[in-house]
Amino acid sequence: MFSSFLNKYFQRPFLLIITITLGLSLSGPVLSGSAAEVWGKNYFPNVELTNHLGEKVRFFDDVIKDKVVALNFIYTSCTEVCPTETARMKNVAGILGERMGKDVFFYSISIDPKNDTPKILNDYRKKFGIGQGWEFLTGKEEDILLLRKKLGLYITGIQDRTLSDHNINLVIGNQALGRWVKRSPFENPYVLANQLGSWLHNWKQVRTQRNKYEDAPGLRQISSGEMKFRNMCTSCHVINGGLAKLPNMQQIGPDLFNVVQSRDRKWLERWLAEPDKMLKEKDPLATALLKQYKVAMPNLSLSAPDIAALIQYMDEETKRLQKVAGKTTAHTHESHGTTNKHN
Repeated sequence: MFSSFLNKYFQRPFLLIITITLGLSLSGPVLSGSAAEVWGKNYFPNVELTNHLGEKVRFFDDVIKDKVVALNFIYTSCTEVCPTETARMKNVAGILGERMGKDVFFYSISIDPKNDTPKILNDYRKKFGIGQGWEFLTGKEEDILLLRKKLGLYITGIQDRTLSDHNINLVIGNQALGRWVKRSPFENPYVLANQLGSWLHNWKQVRTQRNKYEDAPGLRQISSGEMKFRNMCTSCHVINGGLAKLPNMQQIGPDLFNVVQSRDRKWLERWLAEPDKMLKEKDPLATALLKQYKVAMPNLSLSAPDIAALIQYMDEETKRLQKVAGKTTAHTHESHGTTNKHN
């Protein structure tokens, strides 16, 4: 079930104000002093880590001190949700643009330091085409475990069984202000970018354009398939076919426009259900997709109803775009015809 997938990975609420509960009991003592002092060098361990270039850094001094950051924990051999998480955060980085590495910084820390060497982390980073301002880090296993606990991203008894049980929420924060928040990486990328670029900077960036409420489009009901596609697929894919105007962000995976018609239905259903097995079996089409796009399709633990809903949405969205494009073409031809009459 899709719900079981969410329950497995999102074992805490999507939004947790860590300035209240990070590492503390609600019944604990009232803290005095500013939030920056409370969540400062006396709280965050200044452990040594190694980045993807092999450079030594200290967690507090070099990673978070006086910075606005996004922190998450991944491992490069993950075939389930880590690739999707990384792809979604790349969307966020693309929206932030030149601010990455200047006033916003991303850090992905491996929970598999025995295997994730700096070289492997660097190769993983290159595979996703990640640019400036985003470092991948490794270190001693006990130090990384301590960081996960301090950041509220570890649940004892649940996440010490296998790597795949790790909490995939991320933490964003401004150390100088002592403002820390836990978020889902599958949040709308524009919402995450706005929080990192505006809220955590106390809205110091001047807005060049302010939209009016009365100009906002009306809300519409969306299907379960569209909701699943938004949550799980838009990190890597679009449904476009060159017919829709989309933000200028590089996609990790193929455009899924007309995929329902162009792929065998049984193959598509199985690909959505168990892409990892198909890759191990060296399915020709699956292997070709991996060769072309470099990043393996993750197994998202989709149920049969989930898959049916996704396929229905992809088919309906393709037909919707085709219909809109047909109307646009007809309108263009009519306009040209009218112009010719006047000529």
